[in-house]
Amino acid sequence: MTAMKEKDSARKETLRVVMGEFGRTGSKVLSDEDVVKILKKLAKSEAETLEMSGGEAAESAFIRIIEGYLPKMASEAEVRTWISQHIDFAKYKHKMQAMREIMGHFGADADGSMVRRILESMD
Repeated sequence: MTAMKEKDSARKETLRVVMGEFGRTGSKVLSDEDVVKILKKLAKSEAETLEMSGGEAAESAFIRIIEGYLPKMASEAEVRTWISQHIDFAKYKHKMQAMREIMGHFGADADGSMVRRILESMD
């Protein structure tokens, strides 16, 4: 309603797409996790579409609006700090095996590709 009153057509159209996706689930009640999954799927789909067409995902108003509704992701510094304080690499044959424990702690709040990059860069 706010987007319509403020004549914010980008937000209004984005929210219509999101509401349409919610309606396709077949469930009248969605958990927070389900909502986050749907929003992430929409943002990822838009980013992939823009990549294929040669556009920049960072410039997409659609993605920017959707990300505004997603929970704050853990920063690279936060992940590095947690790893240094909680992970003992001596108990793993390969440092990438710690990924399960790290992602278990952060869950959907950390990007798996970022965690992988961090682990690859650690000595």
